[in-house]
Amino acid sequence: MTPTFRPRWFVAGDLNGFFGLVVDNLSILGFIALALVGIFGFPAEVVYTKMFPGTALGVLVGNLAYTAMARRLAMRTGRDDVTAMPLGLDAPTSIGMALLVLGPGFLAFRQQGMDAQAAAIATWQLGMASLVVMGLLKLALSFCGDAITRWVPRAALLGSIGGAALTLLGFLPLVETLRSPVAGLVTFGLLLYVLVARGRLPVRLPGVLVALLVGTTLYYALGLAGLGMPGFALPQGVTLTFALPVPTLHFIDGLPATVPYLPLLLPFGLLMVVGGINVAESARAAGDDYRTRDVLLVEALSTLVAGVCGGVAQTTPYIGQPAYKHMGARHGYTLLAGVFVGLGGVFGYLAGLVQWLPIAVLAPIIVYVGLDITVQAFQATERRHAPAVALAFLPSIAYLLVIKLGNPAWIAPEHHAALYNAGDGHGLPELAAIVTLGNGFIITAMLWSTALVAMIDGRTRRAAGVLLLGAALTLFGLVHSVDPRGGIYWPWTLEGLPKLIAWQFAGAYVVLAALLALLSLQKERPGSA
Repeated sequence: MTPTFRPRWFVAGDLNGFFGLVVDNLSILGFIALALVGIFGFPAEVVYTKMFPGTALGVLVGNLAYTAMARRLAMRTGRDDVTAMPLGLDAPTSIGMALLVLGPGFLAFRQQGMDAQAAAIATWQLGMASLVVMGLLKLALSFCGDAITRWVPRAALLGSIGGAALTLLGFLPLVETLRSPVAGLVTFGLLLYVLVARGRLPVRLPGVLVALLVGTTLYYALGLAGLGMPGFALPQGVTLTFALPVPTLHFIDGLPATVPYLPLLLPFGLLMVVGGINVAESARAAGDDYRTRDVLLVEALSTLVAGVCGGVAQTTPYIGQPAYKHMGARHGYTLLAGVFVGLGGVFGYLAGLVQWLPIAVLAPIIVYVGLDITVQAFQATERRHAPAVALAFLPSIAYLLVIKLGNPAWIAPEHHAALYNAGDGHGLPELAAIVTLGNGFIITAMLWSTALVAMIDGRTRRAAGVLLLGAALTLFGLVHSVDPRGGIYWPWTLEGLPKLIAWQFAGAYVVLAALLALLSLQKERPGSA
């Protein structure tokens, strides 16, 4: 140990790390903006001047903290090769916030009679409150992260997010990619070449940056030549607007609106804690021994700061810390990226960059992230638990079908009854079954996968206990909500067919749990494990 050792602030590899980290964050910000503005008709001004600054501030605060942690570790160990933990916006939950919380929330406020501007402000407050809820959960769980990994098997944790990744981050953005086939498919193919096949490029630039530049050039070149998509137009000039994110209590106004979305928000926070534990382990394996609790606390505090200051997407340490280390990055790249993103939210140039990046070029990055998370769900799980990972995908497919069939969260309340028309005599109405399976799909996936892992491991009574928990959660709408919007409720307030569906789903869990409990009383067969 050298007490007077002072590591360099910047090395050549930090430039590669900077581009990689900034592009990751830009792609997620871009997809959030394009989803809200393009799909839901959200006022762009609210996205760029109210949501972006606070969200970017969370990235700045987290990266500054991780830079300080890396520098302190380097000074303590006398090493000049310590790589900081990269922090940015979490892709699955950020896209999930846009598609499953903010967008539907905006339409719900509009259905209450609010004009677009008022509904957008109410949705912004909902997003802030959601971030505060997830941040507080992450803060509390930072001190018991190891216990969580003991209670919930890896197949359930990774399988539930893998299903969401495959459907929401894989399929939906792929559709957007193919709406501009030349630019989109070329960008996607280049990303697969450099990130999956590890192919070489003739230029010494980050592969993701090259793919973005090629795709964007193709998009605008074809459009200007009259060969692009119908209705092509250049983005309007962006006026740089100063918007300083300051702490506000507006999130309190949004807290009541978070209640219907708790079945999504709580698993989102839980998954980030587990992800933070895995990231800390991967960094430790690469030679940088960060304290897991410190990694989780920074993640939680940066999310809270973002939420209190107007942000709507949670931050997380990225799993690719060893990859940044292999790039030659140390701790200058997190400092540069944090300052670039943070100031970009304040001065508005992030909005300009996002508006000039076509969705067909941004979407392939999200598709790749979805594929990577899906593959990781299988690779990081024991082979014998693979069926539990696959099982966890099914509820998310139900939610995808709901989105494409006409998301009930976007349907006017007076039309809800159409979802619960009488069946054909052979069971519940098909759409009602799909909606009920899709509501609370992340928690449902975790329950199903946990129960199957317990069965595979011969812990049949544990599986029965998990199923009984599923029955209890079903009665209150935390999973299998019969409210088309996915809201929670008291079971005795239900009437008619929704009441029948809720009790049938809860009863199914109870009957299966009872059968498994009886089966657990059998004597073990000779030679069984």
